[in-house]
Amino acid sequence: MIWYHSPLRYVCLATFGMAALAAQPVRAEVRAVLVGVGDYLYLDADLRGPPQDVDLMAQTLMARGVAAGQITALTTGQVPEGVATGLPQKAGIMAALADVAAQSAPGDTVVFYFSGHGSQAPDTSGDEGGGYDEILLPADATGWKGAIGAVENALVDDELAAWAQPLLARGVKVVGIVDACHSATGFRALGDGGGVARYIPPEMLGLPEDTPQGQGGADGLEGEFVFLYSSQSDQRSFEYPLGGDQALWHGEFTLRLTQVLRDAPAASWAQVLAAATEAMAQGPARQQPEGEGPLLDAPVFGQGAGGLRFAIRDGKLAAGLLEGLEAEAELALYADAAGGEALGQARVTQVEARSATLSDAIAGAAWAEVTAPAPPPDLRLGSPVLADGGEYGAWLAALPESGGAGPYDLVPVLVGGELALAVGDGVLDPYGPGSSARVRQAAGESEAEAVTRVLETAGHSLRLRQALAAAAGSGRGLMQRPVLEVSVERKPAQRDGQGCGKAGAGVAFEEGGTVAPCDQLWLSVRNASSKDQDVTVLYLAQDFQIVPIWPQSRLSNRLVQGEGFRTGLQIDPDTPPGVEEVWIIAVPADPEGPRADLTMLANPGQSRAGAASDAVLWLDRQLDGDAALRGFSAKPAPFALLRETVRIVPAD
Repeated sequence: MIWYHSPLRYVCLATFGMAALAAQPVRAEVRAVLVGVGDYLYLDADLRGPPQDVDLMAQTLMARGVAAGQITALTTGQVPEGVATGLPQKAGIMAALADVAAQSAPGDTVVFYFSGHGSQAPDTSGDEGGGYDEILLPADATGWKGAIGAVENALVDDELAAWAQPLLARGVKVVGIVDACHSATGFRALGDGGGVARYIPPEMLGLPEDTPQGQGGADGLEGEFVFLYSSQSDQRSFEYPLGGDQALWHGEFTLRLTQVLRDAPAASWAQVLAAATEAMAQGPARQQPEGEGPLLDAPVFGQGAGGLRFAIRDGKLAAGLLEGLEAEAELALYADAAGGEALGQARVTQVEARSATLSDAIAGAAWAEVTAPAPPPDLRLGSPVLADGGEYGAWLAALPESGGAGPYDLVPVLVGGELALAVGDGVLDPYGPGSSARVRQAAGESEAEAVTRVLETAGHSLRLRQALAAAAGSGRGLMQRPVLEVSVERKPAQRDGQGCGKAGAGVAFEEGGTVAPCDQLWLSVRNASSKDQDVTVLYLAQDFQIVPIWPQSRLSNRLVQGEGFRTGLQIDPDTPPGVEEVWIIAVPADPEGPRADLTMLANPGQSRAGAASDAVLWLDRQLDGDAALRGFSAKPAPFALLRETVRIVPAD
């Protein structure tokens, strides 16, 4: 959607931090700009719901404590008393956005809401790789104007990003809610008296026919934000008459969202979105809302607290390993997707890809929230090896007992005053000095605490690596069209003092190629299949850390056919020689369910839902026993995996 820069759904590549935020004011303010376009001046595309959507959204914000004087409503309909008003035209929208930005201070929240038509237009900034920008259409939008190379008076994603980033940089939170769509696919006819789609096809705007659908990516947003969209990027968004009353129309998404915002005062944005999605599930059209951003798990406007909840359907939890759940995780059960008191507790007894079995069924329980993740897995350790005559009493006391006869996952080696962990063959530093992981104490950490932490991380990553490699389908099948097209570029860089200097020009990085500390690797990934794919990129480092590379900060990772993204990473300047891996995982998208964001499979300390080492149990069940011995599975793989090996050599 808008706000980021890549086709149809934007990718934010930055890491979002809190350190730059200034001291918070005593009382943070919430300000809103609400836009509802029902009557189009030049386009034959009038809608009936947006003016009433804006009125409903204004009432909802006021019910949550937002002062009427802090709300600007740009619409032709009625709004609550005290709300500033104006026309939903391009100049008025930009002026209102500039005004609310000027009034806001660090810690404040700015809400931008748009209800109306969306479409696409040829990219003029180059950030979409020569393809299409996504646009919202104010009341005075016209059509394509060759003289200016744009849809006249359209609100372009680049303009919204340029407005939002300075706010975020000052520590202002941004909430974006869009009840419009940009897609011509993924819908079905509704018949007479049904809904109206909030979409204008590009040909209706007179766009040039020879503009290609390109792929691209550029800088994303940094800061605290959450964006809620009324549908997926390949779906339409609809408005309907409420209760059959042809005089009272609302956007389906706006109606359901405002109901939840009123009924669940202590919910998180993710809970609100889940509850609205559940309420929309019985609608006549396929319309799956979407949400992304670092604030997705934060309470609405900073009020209350709430974690992510999963639906319970037909006695089973509608979430599984792909959502980071595992056997023995503990859950609290609720009647609603947001708010309310817990009805009781349950435990996960069995986990599959996108479902789980619970230990207890409680009447009225329709949602579950994780209260405690499952315990970490065990490792099989070999007997410690003393490579020299040093004093290692504290490290030996910290190690758990050996796992008996091999094979082993790891062999502890005491060398040079340190504890090293050699992989199962017991060879120390096979790629050069320091290439076997060392157990190093964090500040204030005992030897025993350091060993426990590192072994937990190692157990998770080693088991997950083995299971993924065995159970996943190839993303580059020889006899079938590949699921993903991936190219990798290396940008060499040199150490500069304590850090890394500027990277040089990029060169193609071939499988098995080498990199040096400070080099950058850039991945360009495109969905080459005929189905939508939820794509995750993880990095397995030598110290067993699994680092999530993409998506970041709860951003959307669903790619429609032909859509792509670009993301990068830099090798730490102190990385020793060795071999590391990039994992690119594509899961076929469930059009009726949430995205499969596998960053929760990262290390337990970085995961939102705890470790996911029991993924092994599910992944193993995908294999056919005989076929597994031959190195492939006869069953359809639940996902595709591409692994890029990264061999690190000393810097010149």
